Amino acid sequence: MRAGVTAVVAGLVAGGAVSAAGPLAQSEPPPVTDAAVRLVAYDSCPAALAGFRQAAAPVVSAYGFAQHGRPSIDARTGAELNTPGAAGDRSIESKAPDQGHSTTNRHEAGADEPDLVKSDGKRLVSIVDGKLRVIDLATNKATGVLELPGGPATQLLTHGDRALVLTSGVSHAEPRSHPPGDWPSGSAKLVLVDLSGAPKTLGSLDVDGSYVDSRQVGGVARVVIRSMPKLKFAYPDGTLNAEQALRRNQDIVRDSAIGDWLPRYRLDSESGKSEGQLVDCARVNHPAKFSGASMLTVLTLPLDKALGNGDPVTVAADGNTVYGNEKSLYVADDQWPRAVPLRGGAEVAPEPQPRTQVHQFSIDGSAPPKYLASGAVPGALLNQYSLSEHNGNLRIATTTNRGGAQPRQVPDSQSAVTVLSRQGDKLTEIGKLDGLGKGERIYAVRFYGDTAYVVTFRQTDPLYTVDLRDPRRPRAAGELKITGYSAYLHLAGPGKLIGVGQEASDQGRVLGTQVSLFDVSDQSNPRRLAQHHLPGAFSEAEFDPHAFLYWQQTGLLVLPVNRGWTAPRGDRSMPPAGGALILKITDGNVTQLGQVAHPQDRSAGSDATVRRSLVAADSLWTISSAGVKRQDLTTLTDQSWLPFT
Repeated sequence: MRAGVTAVVAGLVAGGAVSAAGPLAQSEPPPVTDAAVRLVAYDSCPAALAGFRQAAAPVVSAYGFAQHGRPSIDARTGAELNTPGAAGDRSIESKAPDQGHSTTNRHEAGADEPDLVKSDGKRLVSIVDGKLRVIDLATNKATGVLELPGGPATQLLTHGDRALVLTSGVSHAEPRSHPPGDWPSGSAKLVLVDLSGAPKTLGSLDVDGSYVDSRQVGGVARVVIRSMPKLKFAYPDGTLNAEQALRRNQDIVRDSAIGDWLPRYRLDSESGKSEGQLVDCARVNHPAKFSGASMLTVLTLPLDKALGNGDPVTVAADGNTVYGNEKSLYVADDQWPRAVPLRGGAEVAPEPQPRTQVHQFSIDGSAPPKYLASGAVPGALLNQYSLSEHNGNLRIATTTNRGGAQPRQVPDSQSAVTVLSRQGDKLTEIGKLDGLGKGERIYAVRFYGDTAYVVTFRQTDPLYTVDLRDPRRPRAAGELKITGYSAYLHLAGPGKLIGVGQEASDQGRVLGTQVSLFDVSDQSNPRRLAQHHLPGAFSEAEFDPHAFLYWQQTGLLVLPVNRGWTAPRGDRSMPPAGGALILKITDGNVTQLGQVAHPQDRSAGSDATVRRSLVAADSLWTISSAGVKRQDLTTLTDQSWLPFT
């Protein structure tokens, strides 16, 4: 048996903070214990099936799986596990690539992220309108259009003359409709495309489950899929009451087959077609004791090779956030309580407190990831920017008491930055700063080196600077209170930070997109140097950093902007609906240089909303579903328009 990923959902409860005088408290590192979660692989499919049935029994209800089958582990019952060696200490920073063209805005420079548009400086590959389009940047001419199998494309990775396109759809093994409270697994379709000439499909891979995210290091992509068992549960209705539905569902779990639990695949490649169970039972790993039904599968796909089934490895765990760098891949599950809808509008109440569980894998070349460690901290993540590995430690920013099924603030909420260190197969807390933004939640976070920048918001926007030079005793170094908030933070050179978010009134009512320039050269005294406000507007970059372009060589900043219903009419400084805003960032100013709008061909039904922008061939390129516009990088003079037809 080949070695596979081994991972756990560690049921660790992070040590509580020790109270300290003042608004913020540093937590003393908790004592390190020898308790560990032992992972084992099933030795046969019958053993796997028995394990799945036993694990699912505690979470089955009259409405299917409670909390959608989320697993839980009692870490105290585990035993020590001899894990592979960890990647060595390193400092991985997010730096702009030193080249003549921009790339996808990403969290870590060494790990590419999937997006709608990719460019190597010579050609542009777009799936903005659902079709794969290749454009030669020297001539601004389309060299090919490819209709993709399986429906509109949603994400894209490229390497050399290959592209990996990811689409979402309905699983071929799933029923078309799902009763309330059920959790469909869906499907993910991966399509490998040859870009050496006119684009053509080299192969496609369909996998049962929902696509979580992916990362690419060099020419190797790692794709994370979350799957649920395919069980047709009963529900209370006119023929069954709750007690009868529960007994029926318990029988369904007891009578299930192995094929109901493990994801299936369908591969269509140059070497032929195949389909079946995605992962061998012997490559499914699980903690010694666990309960739940969710599974994570990691696929490893070298883009320069023929498409295969991804050398899959599966673990009995859950996850919804992926973070990665050149050496590590992390999958986190914030277990934010989600109310389960029932018939008649009622809901199963969620558990009161979220908790984030995180699993670390080492990645090397085209080999499958190797499990290293798992840990847990109280609170919920904002997104992947809430995680950062530095000098061998993992820093995590979370908010506790975020409320129920919606991201609303609650009076006793607060945020924390926790530092975890790998000790054996556990990510163990070694330091913590909590008490940030009491009564608020995190709206943005960014780690750069030994500093974390955390934005919380309810009525005003505290920007905290957190000193992490001593990972065992992180401390709040400074705080800036201003109206509004930043939803995305980006370093703009030494001591300068860009924030993109919303201005707000003193009562916390949002008033429109704002871009702020901060001086953070003195951690103890962060200052806002300049602000640019677009009343009534909002930007995709506020919730998807891939829409953000900052070209540091000239200080150019480009944001897609949409007008809300409160936006003033007739203001020529405002980009048109669906346009883009062009700003210039200098040492102390934010200046508007211009705006971009794409022509709308209503007869073609195309959407002219600008989605992405990039710099290449001494030009600024903006992309929408309607086409691509090229402008001079210095003068912003229109150079060409290429409509998508």
